[in-house]
Amino acid sequence: MGLELYLDLLSQPCRALYIFARSNNIPFEFKRVQLAKGQHKTEEFRKVNVLMKVPALKDGSFTLAESIAILLYLVQKFKTPDHWYPADLQKRARVDEYLSWQHINIRAKGSKLFLSKVLLPLITGQPLPPEKLEFATEELNVALKQFEEKFLQDKPFIAGSEVSLADLVALVELMQPVCAGYALFEDRPALAAWRSRVEEAVGKELFLEAHQDIMNIKNLTADQFAPELLENFKQQLLKQN
Repeated sequence: MGLELYLDLLSQPCRALYIFARSNNIPFEFKRVQLAKGQHKTEEFRKVNVLMKVPALKDGSFTLAESIAILLYLVQKFKTPDHWYPADLQKRARVDEYLSWQHINIRAKGSKLFLSKVLLPLITGQPLPPEKLEFATEELNVALKQFEEKFLQDKPFIAGSEVSLADLVALVELMQPVCAGYALFEDRPALAAWRSRVEEAVGKELFLEAHQDIMNIKNLTADQFAPELLENFKQQLLKQN
């Protein structure tokens, strides 16, 4: 049996894996798991990932969860070009530094704004109060400022002169609030130029293909969700906001 990747391209980490595998010509079978339909909660999927989350990898009898672990597995198994996860100790440390930082910063704040602008109004039928939306936006702005000042600085890419896993992971996360209608690249010329370089490095056509579903997220309706998930989502989102 060949490599299988279980993905929903509405998910940022899933898009990172999809783009990475495709741009490096890694052969895999795309197993679509539709989160909105609750397909990650089935017993069939539980055999692949007991955590019942995407992404997940199955390589023969070996299974693996967590997007960063999967990316690193692919890097090493398929011996992808060095720039993705450099052998140079300090360049690799820069990649690791960003991947360690991003979870509760860019990822958490970008996801919160996306959920606040798109998913919560969809499920509750009411927009988030303006003051709460403004707070979520400002939280993301703080993380963006830190990203530019600490990680990007005046370099073409996070680890230096070439694209790495850190850049790919960062950009797919930033596209989440962008697709929710937040123009975060406007008035941020350094960030916008970096975005263009990352897209060029992985292939603009591939990048666009991977983001088609999320770009059309505003067409999603509540009846497209599995009924048993709606109330659970609602309670979780209300707690966060």
